[in-house]
Amino acid sequence: MKKQQGFTLIELMIVVAIIGILAAIAIPAYQDYTIRAKVSEPITFADAAKTSVSEYYQSQGGMPADMSAAGIQTTSSPYIASVSYSPTSTTVSVITITTSDALGGTANSKTIKFTGTGSNSSVQWVCRPGDNAPMPKKYLPANCRG
Repeated sequence: MKKQQGFTLIELMIVVAIIGILAAIAIPAYQDYTIRAKVSEPITFADAAKTSVSEYYQSQGGMPADMSAAGIQTTSSPYIASVSYSPTSTTVSVITITTSDALGGTANSKTIKFTGTGSNSSVQWVCRPGDNAPMPKKYLPANCRG
């Protein structure tokens, strides 16, 4: 009798199939993860813009009239295509960030909207997907998914 050594073809095929199944699950999850990481740049940029608008509101008693008065930077970055600011009243304003085409997946050229409502002592901000070409919720932080 001959002693068997090594793996049979069936055993190797099973291992390859298991690796294939794991890769089919892991690759899309990894892609979503990397896009979410890229979306953090526009969110971080918005934090600075929100701070500028809030400081203006607290010192002047109303929302700034435009981006220049608000002190919002207009420079773009690899993941930000444009930034817009619009006051809707003396106590409410909206910052909208449009992402660039460098994010990947379905997050390219999408918008994220930050609405600030002023009160006596501060400005409360709400983050949501934008109105036109909204950012898919799966790429946004939990507090922006609404």
